[in-house]
Amino acid sequence: MNYSPLILKDGYKVGHKFQYPEGTTLVYSNLTPRKSRNSEIQEIVFFGLQYFILEYLVRQFNDGFFNQPKSEIVNSYKRRIDNYLGKDCISYDHIEALHDLGYLPLEIKAVPEGSLVPMRVPVFTIRNTQPEFFWLTNMLETVMSAVLWKPCTSATTAYQYLKTFTRFADETIGADKGFIPWQGHDFSFRGMSGIEDAVLSGAAHLLSFSGTDTIPAIDFLEEYYGANAEQELIGGSVAATEHSVMCMGTQGDELGTFRRLIEEVYPTGIVSIVSDTWDFWQVINSFLPALKELILSREGKVVIRPDSGDPVKIIVGDPDAPAGSPAFKGAIECLWETFGGTITEKGYRLLDPHIGLIYGDSITPDRQVSILNGLKEKGFASYNVVLGIGSFTYEYVTRDTFGFAMKATYGEVNGEGRAIFKDPKTDDGTKKSAKGLLQVYRNASTGKLEVKDECSWEEEKTGELKTVFKDGKLVAHQSLADIRKKLLDQLYN
Repeated sequence: MNYSPLILKDGYKVGHKFQYPEGTTLVYSNLTPRKSRNSEIQEIVFFGLQYFILEYLVRQFNDGFFNQPKSEIVNSYKRRIDNYLGKDCISYDHIEALHDLGYLPLEIKAVPEGSLVPMRVPVFTIRNTQPEFFWLTNMLETVMSAVLWKPCTSATTAYQYLKTFTRFADETIGADKGFIPWQGHDFSFRGMSGIEDAVLSGAAHLLSFSGTDTIPAIDFLEEYYGANAEQELIGGSVAATEHSVMCMGTQGDELGTFRRLIEEVYPTGIVSIVSDTWDFWQVINSFLPALKELILSREGKVVIRPDSGDPVKIIVGDPDAPAGSPAFKGAIECLWETFGGTITEKGYRLLDPHIGLIYGDSITPDRQVSILNGLKEKGFASYNVVLGIGSFTYEYVTRDTFGFAMKATYGEVNGEGRAIFKDPKTDDGTKKSAKGLLQVYRNASTGKLEVKDECSWEEEKTGELKTVFKDGKLVAHQSLADIRKKLLDQLYN
């Protein structure tokens, strides 16, 4: 979709320029996660601002506004608004003046992307740099909120999965952390609400993991975050089947399909084979033992993929199933009985490297814990499974999951500063805003980010908020490698 950046806003924003007090010259706002709906998550991972700046504030405003003839831009906007709110409902001199200026007179100061930011601490502030364009600051609230809450939320969710995988690796593996980036695999693309949503979320996933089926997320990170797939691992996957492949091989020759795939189509390397098209337990207890020697002599890994049922019971075992049955034992124990493996330095069983399992249907953070804890209780290491994280996780969220909101806290009228805030008496405190100029700083005792409001300009200029955009240009660039390192440093320190 290709829309004028002028209309990427809620309709009520159109008239706000004329509603501010006479003599207004500055509007200063911030974006803040105000409240977590998950009591166990009290910090978000900040991500996506650099994309927003480069795509919306630079490319789209240049291509769709500043580099277009002024008369065409103004007439198009006038046509839209006159037909939307009524003829001559507003004047358009301010739009002409912005076009004449030739750039967005704004300054955005932000914490580094990849930072863990507690609730009620701003991730960025934004203000106008030219007094006559005070109206620009909050005109951008709608599009900034719409674009940014999702990558922050998905990055936060992925980080929770990463923390859990890391904890169980510490408990059941030992020092080796090399497989963790592959344990969380992004399967969400088809279930997301649009391509930008899928790509932003998929890129956020790749801050914590390397496994993905969302290919354009890799392009995104190359284009907007300085990554280079020829020089670093951005994201990857393995050869894998789907149900149509297995069905076309026919139910009567499913064993033959398995054999052909691992012997002829993929004689080496990793191949993931969906295994519940008809009877998953037949695959586990009959087909795989028949293919044992072929699999163990093969250079690579055969990954079994169940895709239905309760993932905890399928992987760990169902205590309500008949004792001694494959369903009772669970897939990992059955694979161990067939293929064996090694014992980790922590004393847990790890499957032979020629065989593995991935499960990608309806995985949630709670189920992740149940699976890894269930395996641990049975003496199995966490590296025995890869979990596919899909839209059930990444799409069952809203802007209110972490209460993201962009609000003004300071302004100037006729040269006089005004510390402004909202504190509705009918609210539970969620919507109470900070007040005045803001300073984000790191508490020396806790190491956590905190906010001080009602600051002086001198205080506002210090702290963790650094200028990243000013007067039409990105002035500070972060790479994917920088963000990943920051995130891992916070995980291990």
